[in-house]
Parts: sequence; C-alpha cells; structure tokens
Amino acid sequence: MIALRRTARHARPRPQFWRRPPVIALALAGLAAGSLTTAAAADTTALRPVMFVGNNWEGTADVLQPSGAFAKIGRVNMVPDKAERLAEIYLNPVKLGFFLGIRNGPGEGHDQLVDDLYSSPDGTAIVASRPSFADVVSIDIATGHLKWRFPVSGFRADHMALSPDGRRVAVSASTANTVHVLDAATGVQLGSFPTGDKPHENVFTADGKIWNSAIGDVFTALDGPGWDWTKGDRRITVADATTYQVVKVIDMRQRLDAFGRSDLSDAVRPVAFTPDESKLYFQVSFFNGLLEYDVASDMITRQVELPKNPATNEDRTTWVNDSRHHGLAMNPAGTKLCVAGTMDDYVTVVDRSTLAHGPLVTASKPYWATISGDGQSCVISESGTDQITAVSFATGQKQVSVPVGDHPQRIRLGRAPANWPN
Repeated sequence: MIALRRTARHARPRPQFWRRPPVIALALAGLAAGSLTTAAAADTTALRPVMFVGNNWEGTADVLQPSGAFAKIGRVNMVPDKAERLAEIYLNPVKLGFFLGIRNGPGEGHDQLVDDLYSSPDGTAIVASRPSFADVVSIDIATGHLKWRFPVSGFRADHMALSPDGRRVAVSASTANTVHVLDAATGVQLGSFPTGDKPHENVFTADGKIWNSAIGDVFTALDGPGWDWTKGDRRITVADATTYQVVKVIDMRQRLDAFGRSDLSDAVRPVAFTPDESKLYFQVSFFNGLLEYDVASDMITRQVELPKNPATNEDRTTWVNDSRHHGLAMNPAGTKLCVAGTMDDYVTVVDRSTLAHGPLVTASKPYWATISGDGQSCVISESGTDQITAVSFATGQKQVSVPVGDHPQRIRLGRAPANWPN
C-alpha cells in the first residue's frame, strides 16, 4: 500500500478560483503518431518531437524528450514582453483590478504566466495562453522573440486546444464567456462562439466540432451542495469547427439527475474521448472519480468513485478551485485512463472496461495528465513539488520524475527545431 502524505506546501488552504486544468486525446495521439503536418510547415527533417511543460508561476516552458527518460532539452522564456505588459496593466485601473484578482485568487499569490501551450504549425514557435496578461502569444523557440500576440476578450485567458491539422488554436476567454479560434501561424482570429460561465476545457473532434466546457464560478466560497445554484451557467457548448456556429448545448445537470447523481456538480473539468469519439470520460468539481458519457445516446452510462486520501481536508472550501480530482488522459488504444487525484495527492491508472483502478502512486498536487510520445506512459505535472512524473499505462507503476520550473501545469506534445539549442 502506497502511503499518501501531504507536503507542507500542499497542506495550506487555497482560495477557490479558476483552475486549469483539460486532456485532448485526439490532438495528443496525432502528435504522438507524427500526423501533425501542414502545408505551411517548414522542412520537417529539421524538427524533432518534444514535450512542452508550462511553468505557470515562473513564465517559462521546459522542453523535454517526449518519452523514455524525459531528459530536459532546454527552456523558453514565455514572457519576454513582461515589462511592457505590466506597464500597460498598471496604467489601466480595471485591468489592474483583474490582474491583482488573478494573482491573489487562482494564482495563490503568484501571477499566472503560462496556462496552455502548443507548437506552431511549422514547429519553430510555442503558442501559449497567459492568464494574467489575458492573451495568447507565439514565442520563437530559437530567438525567444515574440512573433505575435492576441489579446482575448475580457481579462483572463485559459485552456486552449489545437486542431487536428495543427493550423488553429481555440482559447477560452474565461471572463468574457467566449472561445476565440486563431490561426496558429499568424494569431489572426478566424472566428469565435459564446459559451457558458467561465469557459475552460476545449477539444477539437474528428467530426469537425469544438467542444467547450464551462465550469462556472469556482472562485466563490459557496461550495456546499445547497449553494450549487450560485455557481452560474455550466454547460458543454459544441460548435462547428468551420463556421464557429453553436450546434449543440449539453446540460450535464439533466444527465446527472437522470443517472441518479443529483448530488454531483455539473461543472465538467478535464475530459478524454475514446479513439472513436463514441464515449466521453469527464471529471466534475468536488468529485474523487469520473463519469462516462455515451455521445450517441446522450446519456451518462457509468461512473467510478476513486479512493479518498484520509489526509485530505473534507472542507470543500479548502480545495483548489472546486477541484478534487483534476487531470485525465487516455492511452492511444483507448483501454486505460490515467487520473490525477489532485487534492488526494496521487495518480492512478483505471482499466476502461472494468473501471478498476491500479496502484495509487503518490504525487504532490498533480495538476494535469497527458500521454508520452510513445503512448506507453501517462505524464502528470506535480505542481506541489515542481516536477513531472511518468507512470506506466501497462503496470500503473511510477517510472521516472524530472524536475521542471515553478508550478508546472499543462503538458503537451509538440515539435521543436532539431538543432535547438545550439
């Protein structure tokens, strides 16, 4: 039995604000298979597969080998324009108010400088969302220079998604209830669509749709079940990925009630589709487990409740941004799910057919989960100890941990110049 223990850094209460965390199985699997190519791409022989780790509080991106030892290749400063952005913010009282609110709320006393990140279409830049600066930027990997910048609507940028062909990124503007879709090479907006309150996770699907889940007001202290109605309009919005018109709205409240779980929140957090996209697995606020949603029948079909760490404070107001478990990834074969038990300080692999879980691998505030470049491992960000950890999908056992920067969050597969750094 693996002992579950809480670090001193992890033990302190944290305010309830937006959080990050989402897995896009389709895009990750495509990257792992080397299918992310575009007509605009540079000579692909000069690129190599990598793994990006966004260090949110530090404002950097670590570039690692995508599997095996996950050795560090280099680091990119994702805020080369920091002085300019801060000057702009401090001269605008409204922007300053939101900036300080993010710092003292979801940032837990820190600025949120890198939320989500992907390769540019030609593999020479990193496209990233920066919550505290309310923008999306493209940073040249070789020079560290800013290539383009897109200010989102409102005052905070959140999760992104990369289209299967690598040409577009969808980003949640969390205070404007909007998703922007940008050209990943130029930063030009191609379209946008409205969402519920506090849009969060985004997923491009193979049938030409974008799925967005809005998580509502996770920053309030009204976390008891009786106050659930105060959390806002939480829903999944499905938009056409070409016209950006909303084609469907899914209210999980109705589906959860029909399934007999009216006690659960309907704030959908990280998600993972099966390879054929027939089923969606998702986490919700305050729940130490996950649910299965059948897309064709539009019904929740199964659930699994995972172990609680006895050391976890049961006072829900102490849980970060209404999370309990936050981080979900599926292996390329669609047979295993990797679950980050954020407030319970562990990661575990769940068999998709039986929903039985494997060993509980101790981890410090695991914040996100994704797959390795070879598809054999689940990789989580341990934001409590500033490292990433790989766990075998086959055995459920820990393989390796690698130190990264301050407060790692999103982890994405991508490409970088083969000769970088020189």
